[in-house]
Amino acid sequence: MNRLAGVTSPYLLQHADNPVDWWPWTPEAFEEARRRDVPVLLSVGYSACHWCHVMAHESFEDEATAAYLNEHFVSVKVDREERPDVDAVYMEAVQAATGQGGWPMTVFLTGDGEPFYFGTYFPPEPRHGMPSFRQVLEGVAAAWADRREEVAEVAGRITRDLAGRSLAHGGQGVPGEDELAQALLGLAREYDERNGGFGGAPKFPTAMVVEFLLRHHARTGAEGALQMAADTCEAMARGGIHDQLGGGFARYAVDREWVVPHFEKMLYDNALLCRVYAHLWRATGSELARRVALDTADFMVRELRTAEGGFASALDADSHDAEGNATEGAFYVWTPEQLREVLGEQDGRLAAQVYGVTETGTFEEGASVLQLPRRDGAEHPADTDADADAIEDIRARLFAARERRARPERDDKVVAAWNGLAIAALAETGAYFDRPDLIERATEAADLLVRLHMDRSARLVRTSKDGVAGASAGVLEDYADVAEGFVTLAGVTGEGVWLDFAGVLLDLVIDRFTGENGTLFDTAHDAEQLIRRPQDPTDNATPSGWSAAAGALLSYAAHTGSEAHRTAAEQALGVVKALGPRAPRFIGWGLAVAEALLDGPREVAVVGLEGDPAAAELHRTALLGTAPGAVVAAGEPDGEEFPLLRGRPLVDGRAAAYVCRAFTCRTPTGEPAELAEQLGTGAAQ
Repeated sequence: MNRLAGVTSPYLLQHADNPVDWWPWTPEAFEEARRRDVPVLLSVGYSACHWCHVMAHESFEDEATAAYLNEHFVSVKVDREERPDVDAVYMEAVQAATGQGGWPMTVFLTGDGEPFYFGTYFPPEPRHGMPSFRQVLEGVAAAWADRREEVAEVAGRITRDLAGRSLAHGGQGVPGEDELAQALLGLAREYDERNGGFGGAPKFPTAMVVEFLLRHHARTGAEGALQMAADTCEAMARGGIHDQLGGGFARYAVDREWVVPHFEKMLYDNALLCRVYAHLWRATGSELARRVALDTADFMVRELRTAEGGFASALDADSHDAEGNATEGAFYVWTPEQLREVLGEQDGRLAAQVYGVTETGTFEEGASVLQLPRRDGAEHPADTDADADAIEDIRARLFAARERRARPERDDKVVAAWNGLAIAALAETGAYFDRPDLIERATEAADLLVRLHMDRSARLVRTSKDGVAGASAGVLEDYADVAEGFVTLAGVTGEGVWLDFAGVLLDLVIDRFTGENGTLFDTAHDAEQLIRRPQDPTDNATPSGWSAAAGALLSYAAHTGSEAHRTAAEQALGVVKALGPRAPRFIGWGLAVAEALLDGPREVAVVGLEGDPAAAELHRTALLGTAPGAVVAAGEPDGEEFPLLRGRPLVDGRAAAYVCRAFTCRTPTGEPAELAEQLGTGAAQ
């Protein structure tokens, strides 16, 4: 029976034709395991996961392996992006038991969902000290048949340990100057001065940490924070992790120099990086930051936008040739000969010089990942006016040639949280760079979330595909990131309805996701009960639901004056007070929100008559202010669209901006330069 045929997850659909008798994560699967008295094999992955595809080809497509699985197990396949709660609970168990985690995640469970054996990728034959997948299956089946009491004891002990874990950092006080200074010092210790970024290989983009550094510099003037942010962003932009032809970023670099990426491209990475590069331009006026922010926004719209107006989750790391063979990175890499074939001898040599393509290669089989490397501190040809036109022509020709290659597959699943991140990024990038088309794309994605992902009680569905809502309930990060996107869109467009929608979602966060003293959980009170209610405040590839909720709650409170939302934000930031000084790399967004709290955040109301260019200039100036987390409302004087507009008239018949902070308001001004001074003096002003 093909139980995966009707699901909306592209990852599950990739396994629909396996000989394995897969079940989706349902109560019926566990009932079947109890009825048959067999263990459950839980296999968790996602569509763009390279090693998930490898294990699927080696084991799940193998008839003999599938037959053994079908006889001895109930096999359950989970898309971690669709069910992050299931993934989080069992990944915590894997990491506790093995000291490491990753995908594919392989866990063996009792019929009650209790885990007792763990792993990630298992090869088809023993290698590098790892048993084969078949050996693992046979060992688990033997233990289940012959040592059931031992299995039950292990499962019970693990489950009790997981259930007993909880965080009590809410309500412990908000982080202050000392905690943020300690966090900055910790980041400086981990900073890679030679290559930019933090830590060693593999090296991940650090958009949330960079956002904290930018906000810290804006608030304190700390030049070291700005330098780390700018150098990290430049290193990533020039490296192979950045797609030099088509824009956007790969998931991570396998080396510490940013040369060779793991080629999958995720919506969330690109949304976060688009926004942070736009913020870097706002602070410094960097032309490189402007170019990268725009090419990343254009990549998202061109490659990830769906027919319904949302944004798809990811592009795969692999490309398939005519015979169906998958090769990682084949779409992106080049040899000198391939450059010459497309460009001719002279331009081919120039392209090799510009993009760091060598005869020996930087990747596999003599191919190179395109970069924009500097040599011996010399200015790069792409940065000089004399060569810019020629290099842009080369880039366009290579991009056109690449478009004829076999393309990576796309995961068309629309995830609410990641679309919220994209809405915020596209709205701000469109506003900064006079790209109304990007603001329109952000608005269309927001419309889709309201229309398809929110039910009549405003509860969110996490995913949709092809205009059909999925079955998985939204988790905390969905509510928080969508609210963040809506608040940002409201500030850019002057349409207060988006602030109203954000308020509805944030009320649900307070009502359904909050525990004692403001602690937050990743699932709602009435969500499906797993062996543990997931609760993780640390930022990973995306802001944690906890950090994202703190930020959205704080922004909404600044817009509305709601003490309840302000209190909830402050209570949530207790975890940043506890973890920020000790693990700043893993709570970057929480630190950025704490910067906004210490700065106010500032509240800006821009009033003017519709169509007044003076009001439009003040609005743009307000959006370009670098004050951490400042919120902006723009509209008619005494307007009803936003609470911040009420009681705010024109000044001497002219458009004006009102800036308030910590219950104190500055004298309203109609001068953009004076407004810029009140909100920070980034180079883009």
